[in-house]
Amino acid sequence: MTIPQMLAFLIIAGMMVAFIMGRWRYDLVAVCALLAGILVGVVPFEYAFVGFSNDIVIIVGSALVVSAAVARSGIMEILIRRYVPRLSSPRVQLIILVTIVTVLSAFVKNIGALAIMMPIAFQMARRSRVSPSMFLMPMAFGSLLGGLMTQIGTSPNIIVSSVRQELTGTAFTMFDFTPVGAILAAVGIVFLAFFYWLLPERRREDSGMDKAIEIKNYTTEAHVLPDSSAIGKTVGDLQSAADGAAMVTGIVSASGRRRTPLPDATLKAGDILLIEGDPEALDKMVSQTGLSFAERRGGAQRDSGNIGVIEAIIGESSGLIGASAQELTLFDRTGLNLIAISRRDQRFTKRLGEIRFQNGDVILLQGHLKRIPELLREWDILPLVERGLRLGSVRNGLVPLAILLIAMAATAFGVVPVAPAFFAAAALMILTGALPLRDVYNQIDGPILVMLACLIPVSESLQLTGGTDLVAALLTATAVTLPGWGALALIMVAAMAVTPFLNNAATVLVMAPIAAAFATGLGYSPEAFLMAVAIGAGCDFLTPIGHQCNTLVMAPGGYRFGDYWRLGFPLSILVVLAAVPALMVVWPF
Repeated sequence: MTIPQMLAFLIIAGMMVAFIMGRWRYDLVAVCALLAGILVGVVPFEYAFVGFSNDIVIIVGSALVVSAAVARSGIMEILIRRYVPRLSSPRVQLIILVTIVTVLSAFVKNIGALAIMMPIAFQMARRSRVSPSMFLMPMAFGSLLGGLMTQIGTSPNIIVSSVRQELTGTAFTMFDFTPVGAILAAVGIVFLAFFYWLLPERRREDSGMDKAIEIKNYTTEAHVLPDSSAIGKTVGDLQSAADGAAMVTGIVSASGRRRTPLPDATLKAGDILLIEGDPEALDKMVSQTGLSFAERRGGAQRDSGNIGVIEAIIGESSGLIGASAQELTLFDRTGLNLIAISRRDQRFTKRLGEIRFQNGDVILLQGHLKRIPELLREWDILPLVERGLRLGSVRNGLVPLAILLIAMAATAFGVVPVAPAFFAAAALMILTGALPLRDVYNQIDGPILVMLACLIPVSESLQLTGGTDLVAALLTATAVTLPGWGALALIMVAAMAVTPFLNNAATVLVMAPIAAAFATGLGYSPEAFLMAVAIGAGCDFLTPIGHQCNTLVMAPGGYRFGDYWRLGFPLSILVVLAAVPALMVVWPF
Protein backbone atom coordinates (compact mmCIF):
# COMPACT_ATOMS: atom_id res chain seq x y z
CA MET A 1 0.00 0.00 0.00
CA THR A 2 1.40 3.37 -1.01
CA ILE A 3 1.47 6.44 1.23
CA PRO A 4 -1.27 8.29 -0.78
CA GLN A 5 -3.51 5.23 -0.49
CA MET A 6 -2.92 5.03 3.27
CA LEU A 7 -3.71 8.73 3.65
CA ALA A 8 -6.91 8.41 1.61
CA PHE A 9 -8.10 5.48 3.74
CA LEU A 10 -7.20 7.33 6.96
CA ILE A 11 -9.10 10.48 5.96
CA ILE A 12 -12.21 8.51 5.06
CA ALA A 13 -11.98 6.42 8.23
CA GLY A 14 -11.58 9.54 10.38
CA MET A 15 -14.49 11.20 8.59
CA MET A 16 -16.74 8.20 9.23
CA VAL A 17 -15.80 8.17 12.91
CA ALA A 18 -16.64 11.88 13.18
CA PHE A 19 -19.96 11.31 11.45
CA ILE A 20 -20.89 8.49 13.81
CA MET A 21 -19.83 10.43 16.91
CA GLY A 22 -22.19 13.24 15.88
CA ARG A 23 -20.40 15.96 17.89
CA TRP A 24 -19.95 18.17 14.84
CA ARG A 25 -22.46 18.97 12.13
CA TYR A 26 -22.12 16.78 9.06
CA ASP A 27 -21.36 19.59 6.60
CA LEU A 28 -18.49 20.84 8.79
CA VAL A 29 -17.06 17.31 8.99
CA ALA A 30 -17.23 17.01 5.19
CA VAL A 31 -15.52 20.40 4.72
CA CYS A 32 -12.71 19.39 7.07
CA ALA A 33 -12.30 16.05 5.28
CA LEU A 34 -12.02 17.84 1.94
CA LEU A 35 -9.45 20.30 3.32
CA ALA A 36 -7.45 17.41 4.79
CA GLY A 37 -7.51 15.63 1.43
CA ILE A 38 -6.24 18.76 -0.32
CA LEU A 39 -3.59 19.35 2.34
CA VAL A 40 -2.04 15.87 2.10
CA GLY A 41 -2.36 15.77 -1.68
CA VAL A 42 -4.84 12.92 -2.18
CA VAL A 43 -7.37 15.41 -3.63
CA PRO A 44 -5.73 17.46 -6.41
CA PHE A 45 -6.30 21.23 -6.33
CA GLU A 46 -8.02 21.24 -9.70
CA TYR A 47 -10.37 18.46 -8.58
CA ALA A 48 -11.25 19.86 -5.16
CA PHE A 49 -14.54 21.55 -6.04
CA VAL A 50 -15.94 19.43 -8.85
CA GLY A 51 -18.46 18.07 -6.35
CA PHE A 52 -20.38 21.35 -6.47
CA SER A 53 -21.22 20.68 -10.12
CA ASN A 54 -21.90 16.98 -9.68
CA ASP A 55 -25.25 15.60 -10.85
CA ILE A 56 -26.08 14.29 -7.38
CA VAL A 57 -25.98 17.79 -5.87
CA ILE A 58 -28.20 19.13 -8.65
CA ILE A 59 -30.64 16.22 -8.31
CA VAL A 60 -31.00 16.51 -4.53
CA GLY A 61 -31.36 20.31 -4.55
CA SER A 62 -33.89 20.21 -7.39
CA ALA A 63 -35.85 17.37 -5.81
CA LEU A 64 -36.17 19.34 -2.56
CA VAL A 65 -37.67 22.27 -4.49
CA VAL A 66 -40.01 20.03 -6.47
CA SER A 67 -41.20 18.18 -3.39
CA ALA A 68 -41.83 21.47 -1.55
CA ALA A 69 -43.92 22.77 -4.47
CA VAL A 70 -46.01 19.59 -4.57
CA ALA A 71 -46.53 19.80 -0.81
CA ARG A 72 -47.52 23.47 -1.03
CA SER A 73 -50.16 22.77 -3.67
CA GLY A 74 -52.20 20.75 -1.18
CA ILE A 75 -53.08 18.18 -3.85
CA MET A 76 -51.60 15.35 -1.79
CA GLU A 77 -53.79 16.24 1.17
CA ILE A 78 -56.86 16.00 -1.06
CA LEU A 79 -55.76 12.57 -2.32
CA ILE A 80 -55.29 11.35 1.25
CA ARG A 81 -58.75 12.47 2.28
CA ARG A 82 -60.33 10.91 -0.79
CA TYR A 83 -58.61 7.52 -0.87
CA VAL A 84 -57.42 6.82 2.68
CA PRO A 85 -59.72 8.95 4.86
CA ARG A 86 -59.73 6.63 7.89
CA LEU A 87 -56.21 5.26 7.74
CA SER A 88 -54.92 6.10 11.21
CA SER A 89 -52.56 3.25 12.15
CA PRO A 90 -48.95 4.43 11.68
CA ARG A 91 -47.81 0.91 10.78
CA VAL A 92 -50.48 0.54 8.09
CA GLN A 93 -49.57 3.99 6.79
CA LEU A 94 -45.92 2.95 6.71
CA ILE A 95 -46.70 -0.22 4.75
CA ILE A 96 -48.78 1.70 2.19
CA LEU A 97 -46.19 4.44 1.74
CA VAL A 98 -43.25 2.05 1.39
CA THR A 99 -45.16 -0.25 -0.96
CA ILE A 100 -46.24 2.59 -3.27
CA VAL A 101 -42.73 4.06 -3.40
CA THR A 102 -41.24 0.61 -4.03
CA VAL A 103 -43.58 -0.19 -6.92
CA LEU A 104 -43.23 3.27 -8.48
CA SER A 105 -39.43 3.02 -8.30
CA ALA A 106 -39.46 -0.04 -10.54
CA PHE A 107 -40.71 2.04 -13.45
CA VAL A 108 -39.54 5.60 -12.77
CA LYS A 109 -36.42 7.01 -11.19
CA ASN A 110 -36.51 6.29 -7.48
CA ILE A 111 -35.69 9.91 -6.62
CA GLY A 112 -38.88 10.97 -8.45
CA ALA A 113 -41.03 8.33 -6.78
CA LEU A 114 -39.72 9.43 -3.39
CA ALA A 115 -40.23 13.13 -4.12
CA ILE A 116 -43.85 12.64 -5.10
CA MET A 117 -44.66 10.63 -1.96
CA MET A 118 -42.82 12.70 0.66
CA PRO A 119 -45.64 15.27 1.02
CA ILE A 120 -48.09 12.41 1.64
CA ALA A 121 -45.76 11.03 4.31
CA PHE A 122 -45.73 14.39 6.09
CA GLN A 123 -49.52 14.58 5.99
CA MET A 124 -49.94 11.06 7.34
CA ALA A 125 -47.41 11.74 10.09
CA ARG A 126 -49.31 14.86 11.08
CA ARG A 127 -52.63 13.03 11.16
CA SER A 128 -51.21 10.21 13.28
CA ARG A 129 -49.21 12.59 15.49
CA VAL A 130 -45.96 10.75 14.86
CA SER A 131 -42.62 12.05 13.64
CA PRO A 132 -42.10 11.99 9.84
CA SER A 133 -38.82 10.22 10.58
CA MET A 134 -40.85 7.05 11.11
CA PHE A 135 -41.80 7.07 7.41
CA LEU A 136 -39.09 8.86 5.42
CA MET A 137 -36.08 6.56 5.81
CA PRO A 138 -38.12 3.38 5.23
CA MET A 139 -39.54 5.05 2.11
CA ALA A 140 -36.02 5.89 0.90
CA PHE A 141 -34.95 2.27 1.46
CA GLY A 142 -38.10 1.08 -0.32
CA SER A 143 -37.26 3.26 -3.31
CA LEU A 144 -33.82 1.60 -3.51
CA LEU A 145 -35.35 -1.88 -3.34
CA GLY A 146 -37.93 -1.00 -5.98
CA GLY A 147 -35.21 0.06 -8.37
CA LEU A 148 -33.84 -3.49 -8.35
CA MET A 149 -36.92 -4.90 -10.09
CA THR A 150 -36.41 -3.63 -13.65
CA GLN A 151 -33.60 -2.64 -15.95
CA ILE A 152 -34.59 1.04 -15.87
CA GLY A 153 -35.23 1.14 -12.12
CA THR A 154 -31.70 2.17 -11.19
CA SER A 155 -28.42 3.06 -12.90
CA PRO A 156 -26.49 -0.06 -11.73
CA ASN A 157 -28.93 -2.31 -13.60
CA ILE A 158 -28.39 -0.41 -16.84
CA ILE A 159 -24.60 -0.50 -16.50
CA VAL A 160 -24.54 -4.20 -15.57
CA SER A 161 -26.65 -4.92 -18.61
CA SER A 162 -24.09 -3.17 -20.81
CA VAL A 163 -21.23 -5.13 -19.19
CA ARG A 164 -23.00 -8.41 -19.90
CA GLN A 165 -23.48 -7.41 -23.53
CA GLU A 166 -19.76 -6.69 -23.85
CA LEU A 167 -18.90 -10.07 -22.33
CA THR A 168 -21.48 -12.35 -23.90
CA GLY A 169 -23.02 -10.35 -26.73
CA THR A 170 -26.43 -10.44 -24.97
CA ALA A 171 -27.65 -7.72 -22.64
CA PHE A 172 -30.06 -8.22 -19.75
CA THR A 173 -33.65 -7.46 -20.74
CA MET A 174 -36.14 -5.17 -19.01
CA PHE A 175 -37.55 -7.84 -16.68
CA ASP A 176 -34.54 -10.13 -16.21
CA PHE A 177 -34.07 -8.32 -12.89
CA THR A 178 -37.67 -8.84 -11.77
CA PRO A 179 -37.64 -12.34 -10.16
CA VAL A 180 -34.83 -11.61 -7.70
CA GLY A 181 -35.70 -7.91 -7.38
CA ALA A 182 -39.33 -8.65 -6.52
CA ILE A 183 -38.27 -11.14 -3.82
CA LEU A 184 -35.94 -8.58 -2.27
CA ALA A 185 -38.58 -5.84 -2.46
CA ALA A 186 -41.16 -8.04 -0.72
CA VAL A 187 -38.67 -9.10 1.96
CA GLY A 188 -37.68 -5.47 2.49
CA ILE A 189 -41.27 -4.25 2.84
CA VAL A 190 -42.02 -6.93 5.45
CA PHE A 191 -38.84 -6.10 7.36
CA LEU A 192 -39.54 -2.36 7.35
CA ALA A 193 -43.14 -2.94 8.46
CA PHE A 194 -42.11 -4.91 11.54
CA PHE A 195 -38.72 -3.45 12.43
CA TYR A 196 -39.11 0.27 11.74
CA TRP A 197 -38.80 0.74 15.53
CA LEU A 198 -35.05 0.17 15.20
CA LEU A 199 -34.93 3.71 13.86
CA PRO A 200 -34.71 6.40 16.59
CA GLU A 201 -37.50 8.95 16.51
CA ARG A 202 -36.13 12.19 15.17
CA ARG A 203 -37.63 15.58 14.50
CA ARG A 204 -36.30 18.18 12.16
CA GLU A 205 -34.42 20.91 13.99
CA ASP A 206 -36.35 24.12 13.42
CA SER A 207 -35.46 27.54 14.69
CA GLY A 208 -36.10 28.18 18.36
CA MET A 209 -38.04 31.38 17.64
CA ASP A 210 -40.32 29.51 15.24
CA LYS A 211 -41.20 27.03 17.97
CA ALA A 212 -41.52 29.70 20.61
CA ILE A 213 -44.21 31.57 18.68
CA GLU A 214 -47.00 29.03 18.46
CA ILE A 215 -50.46 30.56 18.05
CA LYS A 216 -53.35 28.10 18.01
CA ASN A 217 -56.48 30.23 18.23
CA TYR A 218 -56.55 32.18 15.00
CA THR A 219 -60.01 33.14 13.77
CA THR A 220 -60.60 33.50 10.05
CA GLU A 221 -63.55 34.04 7.76
CA ALA A 222 -64.28 31.83 4.76
CA HIS A 223 -66.85 32.25 2.00
CA VAL A 224 -68.93 29.62 0.22
CA LEU A 225 -68.88 30.91 -3.35
CA PRO A 226 -71.65 30.04 -5.87
CA ASP A 227 -69.39 27.57 -7.69
CA SER A 228 -67.80 26.16 -4.54
CA SER A 229 -67.53 22.40 -4.07
CA ALA A 230 -68.38 23.00 -0.38
CA ILE A 231 -72.05 23.53 -1.23
CA GLY A 232 -74.06 20.65 0.22
CA LYS A 233 -71.29 19.59 2.60
CA THR A 234 -71.82 19.65 6.34
CA VAL A 235 -69.92 21.43 9.08
CA GLY A 236 -68.71 18.00 10.19
CA ASP A 237 -67.20 17.38 6.73
CA LEU A 238 -65.23 20.61 6.98
CA GLN A 239 -63.95 19.92 10.47
CA SER A 240 -62.84 16.41 9.54
CA ALA A 241 -60.64 17.93 6.82
CA ALA A 242 -58.68 19.70 9.57
CA ASP A 243 -58.39 16.52 11.66
CA GLY A 244 -60.18 18.21 14.55
CA ALA A 245 -57.61 21.02 14.87
CA ALA A 246 -60.06 23.69 13.63
CA MET A 247 -63.76 24.25 14.19
CA VAL A 248 -66.56 26.31 12.68
CA THR A 249 -67.73 28.78 15.33
CA GLY A 250 -70.38 30.61 13.33
CA ILE A 251 -72.36 30.66 10.08
CA VAL A 252 -73.77 33.80 8.51
CA SER A 253 -76.10 33.19 5.55
CA ALA A 254 -76.23 35.35 2.43
CA SER A 255 -79.21 37.21 3.92
CA GLY A 256 -77.24 38.04 7.06
CA ARG A 257 -79.06 35.57 9.31
CA ARG A 258 -76.87 33.68 11.78
CA ARG A 259 -77.15 29.89 12.04
CA THR A 260 -75.87 27.54 14.70
CA PRO A 261 -72.85 25.58 13.34
CA LEU A 262 -74.10 22.11 14.29
CA PRO A 263 -72.09 19.19 12.82
CA ASP A 264 -74.95 18.26 10.47
CA ALA A 265 -75.62 21.86 9.33
CA THR A 266 -75.48 21.99 5.52
CA LEU A 267 -73.55 24.72 3.72
CA LYS A 268 -75.23 26.89 1.11
CA ALA A 269 -73.96 29.30 -1.53
CA GLY A 270 -73.26 32.69 0.00
CA ASP A 271 -72.65 31.39 3.52
CA ILE A 272 -69.87 33.03 5.49
CA LEU A 273 -68.12 30.81 8.03
CA LEU A 274 -66.19 31.86 11.11
CA ILE A 275 -63.48 29.29 11.76
CA GLU A 276 -61.05 29.00 14.66
CA GLY A 277 -57.89 26.91 14.92
CA ASP A 278 -54.16 26.87 14.30
CA PRO A 279 -52.96 28.30 10.96
CA GLU A 280 -52.15 24.94 9.40
CA ALA A 281 -55.54 23.45 10.27
CA LEU A 282 -57.35 26.54 8.99
CA ASP A 283 -55.42 26.37 5.75
CA LYS A 284 -56.29 22.69 5.27
CA MET A 285 -59.97 23.24 6.01
CA VAL A 286 -60.33 26.10 3.55
CA SER A 287 -58.04 24.94 0.74
CA GLN A 288 -59.35 21.36 0.65
CA THR A 289 -63.07 22.02 0.89
CA GLY A 290 -63.65 24.55 -1.84
CA LEU A 291 -63.92 27.63 0.36
CA SER A 292 -62.37 31.06 -0.22
CA PHE A 293 -60.64 33.31 2.30
CA ALA A 294 -61.66 36.57 0.65
CA GLU A 295 -63.79 37.80 -2.22
CA ARG A 296 -61.10 40.12 -3.57
CA ARG A 297 -58.31 37.72 -4.53
CA GLY A 298 -57.95 38.66 -8.21
CA GLY A 299 -54.92 40.83 -7.62
CA ALA A 300 -53.25 38.05 -5.69
CA GLN A 301 -53.87 35.57 -8.44
CA ARG A 302 -52.53 37.84 -11.18
CA ASP A 303 -49.33 38.59 -9.29
CA SER A 304 -49.06 35.59 -7.03
CA GLY A 305 -45.26 35.62 -7.05
CA ASN A 306 -45.20 38.94 -5.17
CA ILE A 307 -48.25 38.37 -2.98
CA GLY A 308 -47.44 37.05 0.46
CA VAL A 309 -48.91 36.51 3.91
CA ILE A 310 -47.26 38.07 6.93
CA GLU A 311 -47.86 37.47 10.62
CA ALA A 312 -47.71 40.60 12.79
CA ILE A 313 -48.68 41.99 16.19
CA ILE A 314 -50.46 45.28 16.78
CA GLY A 315 -48.31 47.71 18.78
CA GLU A 316 -49.59 49.88 21.64
CA SER A 317 -49.57 53.09 19.55
CA SER A 318 -51.01 51.53 16.38
CA GLY A 319 -53.61 53.51 14.48
CA LEU A 320 -55.61 50.31 14.10
CA ILE A 321 -56.52 50.10 17.81
CA GLY A 322 -60.22 50.67 18.42
CA ALA A 323 -61.19 50.37 14.76
CA SER A 324 -62.21 47.43 12.57
CA ALA A 325 -60.99 46.45 9.13
CA GLN A 326 -64.43 47.28 7.75
CA GLU A 327 -64.44 50.80 9.24
CA LEU A 328 -60.90 51.43 8.02
CA THR A 329 -61.72 50.09 4.55
CA LEU A 330 -58.38 48.35 5.00
CA PHE A 331 -58.28 46.65 1.61
CA ASP A 332 -59.32 49.71 -0.39
CA ARG A 333 -56.87 52.02 1.39
CA THR A 334 -53.85 49.73 1.62
CA GLY A 335 -54.40 46.69 -0.57
CA LEU A 336 -54.05 44.46 2.50
CA ASN A 337 -56.47 41.61 3.15
CA LEU A 338 -57.09 40.69 6.77
CA ILE A 339 -56.86 36.90 6.66
CA ALA A 340 -57.08 35.99 10.35
CA ILE A 341 -56.83 37.42 13.85
CA SER A 342 -55.86 35.96 17.22
CA ARG A 343 -56.43 37.39 20.69
CA ARG A 344 -55.22 35.66 23.81
CA ASP A 345 -57.92 33.59 25.58
CA GLN A 346 -60.78 34.98 23.50
CA ARG A 347 -63.14 33.42 20.97
CA PHE A 348 -64.70 35.75 18.41
CA THR A 349 -68.35 35.62 17.38
CA LYS A 350 -68.32 38.68 15.14
CA ARG A 351 -67.39 38.65 11.47
CA LEU A 352 -63.72 39.22 10.76
CA GLY A 353 -64.17 42.72 9.36
CA GLU A 354 -66.25 43.79 12.37
CA ILE A 355 -63.70 42.88 15.07
CA ARG A 356 -62.15 45.96 16.65
CA PHE A 357 -58.38 45.70 16.95
CA GLN A 358 -56.69 45.80 20.35
CA ASN A 359 -53.12 46.17 21.52
CA GLY A 360 -51.39 42.77 21.31
CA ASP A 361 -53.69 41.25 18.71
CA VAL A 362 -51.83 38.95 16.31
CA ILE A 363 -53.05 39.29 12.72
CA LEU A 364 -52.38 37.69 9.36
CA LEU A 365 -52.26 40.13 6.47
CA GLN A 366 -52.09 39.30 2.77
CA GLY A 367 -50.66 41.83 0.37
CA HIS A 368 -47.91 42.87 -2.01
CA LEU A 369 -44.58 42.03 -0.41
CA LYS A 370 -42.90 45.23 -1.60
CA ARG A 371 -45.54 47.40 0.11
CA ILE A 372 -46.08 45.43 3.32
CA PRO A 373 -42.99 46.77 5.22
CA GLU A 374 -43.97 50.38 4.53
CA LEU A 375 -47.58 49.78 5.58
CA LEU A 376 -46.53 48.00 8.77
CA ARG A 377 -44.41 50.98 9.78
CA GLU A 378 -47.22 53.37 8.95
CA TRP A 379 -49.73 51.51 11.15
CA ASP A 380 -47.22 50.64 13.91
CA ILE A 381 -47.60 46.91 13.37
CA LEU A 382 -44.64 44.72 14.35
CA PRO A 383 -43.85 41.77 12.07
CA LEU A 384 -43.25 38.45 13.82
CA VAL A 385 -40.51 35.99 12.97
CA GLU A 386 -40.96 34.32 9.56
CA ARG A 387 -42.79 31.03 10.11
CA GLY A 388 -43.69 30.04 6.56
CA LEU A 389 -47.45 30.16 7.13
CA ARG A 390 -49.48 29.21 4.05
CA LEU A 391 -52.82 30.51 5.27
CA GLY A 392 -54.33 32.67 2.55
CA SER A 393 -51.51 32.05 0.06
CA VAL A 394 -52.27 31.34 -3.60
CA ARG A 395 -51.58 27.85 -4.94
CA ASN A 396 -51.76 26.27 -8.36
CA GLY A 397 -53.53 22.99 -7.68
CA LEU A 398 -52.51 20.30 -10.13
CA VAL A 399 -49.71 22.24 -11.84
CA PRO A 400 -46.85 21.06 -9.55
CA LEU A 401 -47.97 17.43 -9.77
CA ALA A 402 -48.19 17.66 -13.58
CA ILE A 403 -44.67 19.11 -13.78
CA LEU A 404 -43.27 16.33 -11.60
CA LEU A 405 -45.03 13.60 -13.59
CA ILE A 406 -43.67 15.03 -16.86
CA ALA A 407 -40.14 15.08 -15.43
CA MET A 408 -40.51 11.49 -14.22
CA ALA A 409 -41.84 10.35 -17.61
CA ALA A 410 -38.98 12.10 -19.43
CA THR A 411 -36.40 10.25 -17.33
CA ALA A 412 -38.24 6.91 -17.51
CA PHE A 413 -38.28 6.97 -21.33
CA GLY A 414 -34.71 8.19 -21.59
CA VAL A 415 -35.60 11.54 -23.16
CA VAL A 416 -33.34 13.45 -20.76
CA PRO A 417 -31.09 12.44 -17.85
CA VAL A 418 -32.31 12.81 -14.28
CA ALA A 419 -30.30 15.92 -13.36
CA PRO A 420 -31.51 18.23 -16.16
CA ALA A 421 -35.05 16.82 -15.89
CA PHE A 422 -35.37 17.67 -12.20
CA PHE A 423 -33.52 20.96 -12.61
CA ALA A 424 -36.01 21.95 -15.31
CA ALA A 425 -38.89 20.79 -13.10
CA ALA A 426 -37.63 22.96 -10.23
CA ALA A 427 -37.35 25.96 -12.56
CA LEU A 428 -40.89 25.41 -13.86
CA MET A 429 -42.22 25.23 -10.31
CA ILE A 430 -40.86 28.72 -9.77
CA LEU A 431 -41.89 30.13 -13.16
CA THR A 432 -45.47 28.91 -12.76
CA GLY A 433 -45.74 30.28 -9.23
CA ALA A 434 -46.15 26.83 -7.70
CA LEU A 435 -43.37 27.79 -5.29
CA PRO A 436 -42.72 31.51 -4.71
CA LEU A 437 -39.19 32.59 -5.47
CA ARG A 438 -38.80 33.95 -1.94
CA ASP A 439 -39.33 30.42 -0.56
CA VAL A 440 -36.97 28.56 -2.87
CA TYR A 441 -33.78 28.99 -0.87
CA ASN A 442 -35.53 28.01 2.33
CA GLN A 443 -36.29 24.64 0.72
CA ILE A 444 -32.80 24.02 -0.68
CA ASP A 445 -31.06 22.55 2.35
CA GLY A 446 -27.60 24.14 2.24
CA PRO A 447 -25.80 21.88 4.76
CA ILE A 448 -26.87 18.74 2.87
CA LEU A 449 -25.65 20.08 -0.48
CA VAL A 450 -22.35 21.27 0.99
CA MET A 451 -21.81 17.87 2.58
CA LEU A 452 -22.42 16.11 -0.74
CA ALA A 453 -20.24 18.49 -2.73
CA CYS A 454 -17.32 18.05 -0.33
CA LEU A 455 -17.65 14.28 0.04
CA ILE A 456 -17.62 13.52 -3.69
CA PRO A 457 -13.92 14.38 -4.27
CA VAL A 458 -12.98 12.90 -0.86
CA SER A 459 -14.69 9.62 -1.67
CA GLU A 460 -13.22 9.44 -5.15
CA SER A 461 -9.73 9.96 -3.75
CA LEU A 462 -9.68 6.19 -3.28
CA GLN A 463 -9.99 5.77 -7.03
CA LEU A 464 -7.47 8.53 -7.82
CA THR A 465 -4.84 6.99 -5.53
CA GLY A 466 -5.47 3.42 -6.69
CA GLY A 467 -7.11 2.40 -3.44
CA THR A 468 -10.03 0.77 -5.27
CA ASP A 469 -7.64 -1.36 -7.29
CA LEU A 470 -6.05 -2.50 -4.05
CA VAL A 471 -9.45 -3.48 -2.66
CA ALA A 472 -10.33 -5.28 -5.89
CA ALA A 473 -7.13 -7.33 -5.79
CA LEU A 474 -7.79 -8.27 -2.17
CA LEU A 475 -11.33 -9.33 -3.02
CA THR A 476 -10.16 -11.47 -5.90
CA ALA A 477 -7.54 -13.22 -3.76
CA THR A 478 -10.10 -13.89 -1.03
CA ALA A 479 -12.89 -15.05 -3.34
CA VAL A 480 -10.70 -17.76 -4.92
CA THR A 481 -10.68 -19.63 -1.63
CA LEU A 482 -14.48 -19.57 -1.22
CA PRO A 483 -17.24 -21.80 -2.61
CA GLY A 484 -19.49 -20.36 -5.28
CA TRP A 485 -22.17 -19.07 -2.92
CA GLY A 486 -19.52 -17.55 -0.64
CA ALA A 487 -17.87 -15.74 -3.55
CA LEU A 488 -21.27 -14.47 -4.68
CA ALA A 489 -22.00 -13.12 -1.20
CA LEU A 490 -18.54 -11.55 -0.96
CA ILE A 491 -18.98 -9.70 -4.26
CA MET A 492 -22.37 -8.38 -3.13
CA VAL A 493 -21.13 -7.28 0.29
CA ALA A 494 -18.10 -5.60 -1.27
CA ALA A 495 -20.34 -3.65 -3.65
CA MET A 496 -22.50 -2.54 -0.70
CA ALA A 497 -19.41 -1.42 1.21
CA VAL A 498 -17.87 0.49 -1.68
CA THR A 499 -21.02 2.27 -2.88
CA PRO A 500 -20.99 5.09 -0.27
CA PHE A 501 -17.56 6.17 -1.48
CA LEU A 502 -17.93 5.78 -5.25
CA ASN A 503 -21.72 6.23 -5.82
CA ASN A 504 -23.62 3.29 -7.25
CA ALA A 505 -22.79 3.85 -10.93
CA ALA A 506 -19.05 4.09 -10.28
CA THR A 507 -19.23 1.03 -8.02
CA VAL A 508 -20.65 -1.05 -10.87
CA LEU A 509 -18.04 0.23 -13.31
CA VAL A 510 -15.29 -0.84 -10.89
CA MET A 511 -16.78 -4.05 -9.51
CA ALA A 512 -18.59 -5.56 -12.52
CA PRO A 513 -15.45 -6.36 -14.58
CA ILE A 514 -13.82 -7.81 -11.44
CA ALA A 515 -16.85 -9.99 -10.73
CA ALA A 516 -17.11 -11.17 -14.33
CA ALA A 517 -13.40 -11.96 -14.57
CA PHE A 518 -13.51 -13.82 -11.27
CA ALA A 519 -16.53 -15.89 -12.33
CA THR A 520 -15.00 -16.73 -15.70
CA GLY A 521 -11.70 -17.71 -14.10
CA LEU A 522 -13.46 -20.22 -11.86
CA GLY A 523 -15.56 -21.58 -14.69
CA TYR A 524 -18.82 -19.95 -13.54
CA SER A 525 -21.36 -18.14 -15.67
CA PRO A 526 -21.02 -14.38 -15.03
CA GLU A 527 -24.74 -13.50 -14.86
CA ALA A 528 -25.29 -14.21 -11.16
CA PHE A 529 -22.14 -12.30 -10.20
CA LEU A 530 -23.08 -9.30 -12.33
CA MET A 531 -26.52 -9.33 -10.73
CA ALA A 532 -24.85 -9.50 -7.30
CA VAL A 533 -22.86 -6.36 -8.13
CA ALA A 534 -26.02 -4.54 -9.28
CA ILE A 535 -27.89 -5.52 -6.10
CA GLY A 536 -25.01 -4.53 -3.83
CA ALA A 537 -24.54 -1.19 -5.60
CA GLY A 538 -28.27 -0.48 -5.50
CA CYS A 539 -28.68 -1.28 -1.79
CA ASP A 540 -26.79 1.40 0.09
CA PHE A 541 -28.68 1.45 3.37
CA LEU A 542 -25.78 2.34 5.67
CA THR A 543 -25.12 6.03 5.00
CA PRO A 544 -26.91 9.10 3.68
CA ILE A 545 -24.24 9.79 1.07
CA GLY A 546 -24.23 6.71 -1.16
CA HIS A 547 -27.55 7.43 -2.86
CA GLN A 548 -29.47 10.63 -3.43
CA CYS A 549 -32.68 9.11 -2.03
CA ASN A 550 -31.00 8.63 1.35
CA THR A 551 -29.67 12.17 1.21
CA LEU A 552 -33.05 13.60 0.24
CA VAL A 553 -34.75 12.45 3.45
CA MET A 554 -31.91 13.30 5.85
CA ALA A 555 -32.82 16.92 6.60
CA PRO A 556 -36.64 16.61 6.39
CA GLY A 557 -36.52 13.60 8.71
CA GLY A 558 -34.06 15.22 11.12
CA TYR A 559 -31.80 12.15 10.84
CA ARG A 560 -28.23 11.95 12.01
CA PHE A 561 -25.49 10.30 10.00
CA GLY A 562 -25.34 7.35 12.38
CA ASP A 563 -29.08 6.66 12.20
CA TYR A 564 -28.89 4.93 8.83
CA TRP A 565 -26.98 1.86 9.93
CA ARG A 566 -29.44 1.16 12.75
CA LEU A 567 -32.14 0.24 10.26
CA GLY A 568 -29.90 -0.27 7.25
CA PHE A 569 -27.44 -2.80 8.65
CA PRO A 570 -29.96 -5.55 9.47
CA LEU A 571 -31.74 -4.82 6.18
CA SER A 572 -28.43 -5.21 4.32
CA ILE A 573 -27.82 -8.58 5.99
CA LEU A 574 -31.35 -9.67 5.10
CA VAL A 575 -30.84 -8.63 1.48
CA VAL A 576 -27.66 -10.69 1.22
CA LEU A 577 -29.29 -13.74 2.86
CA ALA A 578 -32.27 -13.55 0.51
CA ALA A 579 -30.43 -12.53 -2.66
CA VAL A 580 -27.69 -15.19 -2.74
CA PRO A 581 -29.97 -18.26 -2.85
CA ALA A 582 -32.42 -16.43 -5.13
CA LEU A 583 -29.62 -15.66 -7.60
CA MET A 584 -28.39 -19.23 -7.50
CA VAL A 585 -31.88 -20.47 -8.39
CA VAL A 586 -32.75 -17.88 -11.04
CA TRP A 587 -29.22 -17.63 -12.53
CA PRO A 588 -27.52 -20.98 -11.83
CA PHE A 589 -23.77 -21.00 -12.37
